[in-house]
Amino acid sequence: MRAIRAFMASACVALLLAGCVSHTVRTPAVPVDHAQAQAQDARRAEVVDWSLSGRIAVSNGKQGGSGRIDWENRAERYAVSLSAPVTRQSWRLAGDAAHARLEGIQGGPRESDDVEEMLRETTGWDIPVRAMTYWVRGVGAASDEFGPARVVYGEGNRPVRLEQAGWVIDFEQWQGAGEPAMPTRLVATRSGAKVRLIVDEWSLDAPR
Repeated sequence: MRAIRAFMASACVALLLAGCVSHTVRTPAVPVDHAQAQAQDARRAEVVDWSLSGRIAVSNGKQGGSGRIDWENRAERYAVSLSAPVTRQSWRLAGDAAHARLEGIQGGPRESDDVEEMLRETTGWDIPVRAMTYWVRGVGAASDEFGPARVVYGEGNRPVRLEQAGWVIDFEQWQGAGEPAMPTRLVATRSGAKVRLIVDEWSLDAPR
């Protein structure tokens, strides 16, 4: 536990957070075509094979850290690699809806059928991994597991805020081009927990 916390805490926190200080997201007073918004949501939801690379910062209200992130998703399976260039430490999380394995931590790999609980026990942070496979695409997670999602749309008929399972996800920036357009800056918060993601590059495979 100490090893992974030290890894994250030492991983260029200032670089990530200083460049994107959190701002209150206000609902834009712009016309929204809800039919168009829902059509865009459907397009993003169809993209289940994708990868992204960028930067992530997490905080539990007392401790925080950041690092580089590479995330590959194939249908229900995910593989997330996190690295700290300064310390050259890294860890890898892979799994699906039913099982997950965490590598690169002190004491050897850990496995669990509850990825969020495993991360809380190992890192002390609340990271909604399974729901974020949806949220990073700007769509609500499966309602039968995470409950209903409330979405607020803004410019370009794109989500500016999504609320689900007690989390609030603010979409601060989207791709300037591309179809479907994908989020490039978002922050998810619940109580004292915060996860901020900046996507430097998206790679989308065609829907099956």
